[in-house]
Amino acid sequence: MSDYIDDVKRFTATPNEKAVDTIVKYCGIALRSSKDAALVSSSDKKELNRVRDGFAKKKLGLSEADAESAIAAVCERLKGERQKHRVTFYYLVAEESDTLGKLS
Repeated sequence: MSDYIDDVKRFTATPNEKAVDTIVKYCGIALRSSKDAALVSSSDKKELNRVRDGFAKKKLGLSEADAESAIAAVCERLKGERQKHRVTFYYLVAEESDTLGKLS
């Protein structure tokens, strides 16, 4: 858990630890199944559609347009990052869309 918090702290000063824990539970075994599953590829449209349809729309309740806007903003924010950790990416999508409260 602390590894996830530490990574989120690289992008936001005071992360909501309960929200991070909720995301870790949401992702479940996928985080441990393979390194590829624990990362988000921002250059893969199918991957971003899965983030939109699975996490942003279902878990956060965002409309398709709001989900895509938040995901695009996070992709831009993480542009220089070679590896985008799934928990951090999801956290930043929630932060960008002002829906962190849905994870606490």
